[in-house]
Amino acid sequence: MNFVEELSWRGMIHDMMPGTEEQLLKELTAAYVGIDPTADSLHIGHLVSVMMLKHLQVAGHKPIVLVGGATGMIGDPSMKNTERNLLDEETLRHNQEAIKKQLRQFLDFESDVPNKAEMVNNYDWMKDFTFLDFIRDVGKHITVNYMMAKDSVKKRIGGDAREGLSFTEFTYQLVQGYDFLHLYQTQNCKLQMGGSDQWGNITTGTELIRRKTGGEAFALTCPLITKADGGKFGKTEKGNVWLDPNYTSPYQFYQFWLNCSDEDSEKYIKIFTLLTRKEIEHIIEEHRQQPHQRLLQKTLAKDITIRVHGEDNYNTAVEASEILFGKGTTQALKKLPEDVFLDVFEGVPMFEIAKSELETGVNIIDFLGARVLSSKGEARRALKEGSISINKNKVNEQFIVDGSALLNDKYILAQKGKKNFYIVKVM
Repeated sequence: MNFVEELSWRGMIHDMMPGTEEQLLKELTAAYVGIDPTADSLHIGHLVSVMMLKHLQVAGHKPIVLVGGATGMIGDPSMKNTERNLLDEETLRHNQEAIKKQLRQFLDFESDVPNKAEMVNNYDWMKDFTFLDFIRDVGKHITVNYMMAKDSVKKRIGGDAREGLSFTEFTYQLVQGYDFLHLYQTQNCKLQMGGSDQWGNITTGTELIRRKTGGEAFALTCPLITKADGGKFGKTEKGNVWLDPNYTSPYQFYQFWLNCSDEDSEKYIKIFTLLTRKEIEHIIEEHRQQPHQRLLQKTLAKDITIRVHGEDNYNTAVEASEILFGKGTTQALKKLPEDVFLDVFEGVPMFEIAKSELETGVNIIDFLGARVLSSKGEARRALKEGSISINKNKVNEQFIVDGSALLNDKYILAQKGKKNFYIVKVM
């Protein structure tokens, strides 16, 4: 597989140094992407770079993931208007281990093939590097003029910057440049990849390699992914969409992809799946003929949810989605774990009832009229119209609500019509 051609048709190349494609066609090449461990989970904004490494490995080259324990202590000024908070070493190490676990879902770190993935931490080679050694061995090779010309620096010292640029962040490109030099010398790594906002930092590394060793290294960046409406990719009202299920549940993760627009889905299915060009073109064409079936979104959501959370969690997310949108069964509802149930019906009005009230049973009219609907009269009318369901089962005026109706031993789901849901929590 020609790696550059593969990324090109997928829309994953923004900038590339001359000679990059030739180097990759010539020999097995090691390439790296840096991830700052500023949280103990990746979010889906990281996935573009991770998928670049995945395609690199599929093409027969060697991916290196650099976990930035050292650079994470500084903070990258690129695309930022303010200084980052600095993290202590203990927090960074914890974050690094959590990220390693997630990356194993995408890259092969375990086999004995020559291009197996590796993870490195720049703190390991930076922690004993004294300031004097750094400015002597690294700083003298890159001029201030060169560093000031970078867009990431110019934006922070220009008139629109709120807080200017500290010396700490000014040196970031030198530290990242040294990472590239270190990997070039110790791992024969000749390519660094990242988002387009990293171009300045990456090319500082190629320049440092050229000036210090006389060697040649390369740079390749992908576009920063945005939504069709101009919004930031991977951002919701709750913030980032994380890979860790403790921050973003598998159901919420699945729903994010399922709710993408047609235009975005055509772009994302190329970037975030390993489906072939022929397969993707067929799916896009079929989707355009029947857009209401949402084939694009369903295919995208399935592929990436299984990759991140596994098939069982994907199946649960699908069943949960069907319950919310009218196709689910009582049996599927009863199978939902409590956290998924609460995710699905987040924001639905919730009422409380004492468990003792259910011991002898409560008539459905009293049950609804006392707490769920506005009155017993409204409950009677809705029941006569056949528009009331308890736990997805249609009920009539004679129905008795008792302990057998409990979901997860504490909830009852009432529904009026197709779209009005109510949760009764049994205390």
